Amino acid sequence: MRRILNDLKIMLLANLWLVPVLAALVGAVFYLVAPPPPMSARMVTGPQGGAYAQFAERLQAELAKEGFTLELQPSRGASDSLAQLLADEPEVQLGIVQSGLERTLSAAQRERLSSLGALYHEPLWLFYRADLELATLHDLRPLRLGLGTQGSGTALLSQALLQASGIATEDYPPHWQALGGGPAVRALQAGELDGLFLVAPAENPLLQQLASDPALRLHHFRRARAYAARLPFVQPLQVSEGLLNLQVGIPRQELTTLSPVASLVVNDSFHPALTPLILQASRQVLAEGNLLDPAGQFPSPSPAPFALSDDAGYFYSKGLPLLQRYLPFRIASLADRYIILLIPLLLILLPLFKAIGPIYQWRIRARIYRWYKHLREIDRQLHSGSLPAQLESEIERLEHLEDELAAVEVPLSYSNELYELHVHLRYVIERLQMLQQRRATHNNY
Repeated sequence: MRRILNDLKIMLLANLWLVPVLAALVGAVFYLVAPPPPMSARMVTGPQGGAYAQFAERLQAELAKEGFTLELQPSRGASDSLAQLLADEPEVQLGIVQSGLERTLSAAQRERLSSLGALYHEPLWLFYRADLELATLHDLRPLRLGLGTQGSGTALLSQALLQASGIATEDYPPHWQALGGGPAVRALQAGELDGLFLVAPAENPLLQQLASDPALRLHHFRRARAYAARLPFVQPLQVSEGLLNLQVGIPRQELTTLSPVASLVVNDSFHPALTPLILQASRQVLAEGNLLDPAGQFPSPSPAPFALSDDAGYFYSKGLPLLQRYLPFRIASLADRYIILLIPLLLILLPLFKAIGPIYQWRIRARIYRWYKHLREIDRQLHSGSLPAQLESEIERLEHLEDELAAVEVPLSYSNELYELHVHLRYVIERLQMLQQRRATHNNY
């Protein structure tokens, strides 16, 4: 056992050169690997209490299960949300944007934003008093109309529809108002408005409130396909009879409306490695669907107001990265980054470990063979007859080397070579002693 431990000690000492090499390689890995993604992000949510804010709160709770912190920051509306995403030093990294708003941005601004996919339909509803007749949008001219709050997605969408119908902004009647949300709903039900535009999911409380009012009607967009052909960011959406309120039977008959989609949008400050985490959490939030969107339909790669990010495209085609399917996000993201460097590291380590055996053998034998240098030099001098006349000092030197050699430790498997060196050293000493005796005898004669 003692001998085994001694051999192990020798082996470790002979391979100490591996320590700085491995330390340098590990240091290079930590230096070159990309830093882990942050475990927090900030999301602009639109006005408090709105549909976007409600979705963001559910997404926040889902992400918290992975230890991820999603901070929510409200905005005054769609235009303000875009402005926050496009700020020179943005405080937010992601937000929800209604399709069609990209038309208000320059090409350079659009390039700064990427889409992670569509989240859900958010249809446009046009309510008006039941005692009125409304065939087309041109029939809205004499009505007191709520267009949506200035800068909101409702206002921008209603403006696009009216413009497609040939009604420019400067031609709006003075009794049309930039009014939306709760104030517009109350004004309509109080008789202060004749109609209003509202963009909201089917489950929205304000929408349900208006749909259940017998004094109001929902407009049927008979020209929905014509509008969709001119405004590619909207699509016709069928609303079946009783969908909004099955007990009362609202709407009274099947109708068609127009719908953009709510899209998850990120800016340049968003860490791309967070994409699968955010989308998987969104998928959990939207798993059950809603009245208009079947379960499992969203999130979807299209339609997208901006270019779909590469990481989002991978998620939709391949699903979660392999490690994130089985490990928590924090651990999986770290492992994923180090695995990227594992292959080149292995390419370095494999030949390195293959070299350990030959290098170890060379280092052990070097302990023995370095003694042969002096023996060989003496052997050459013996052969050429160039040894000095006084051999005493050379013999003493070799005997001193013999004592030093006795203290040399080598593994048991190399003992034969050590003993051979002892034999060769003793052989040279004896030759020198014989030569010394011959010279002494010759001198006596």
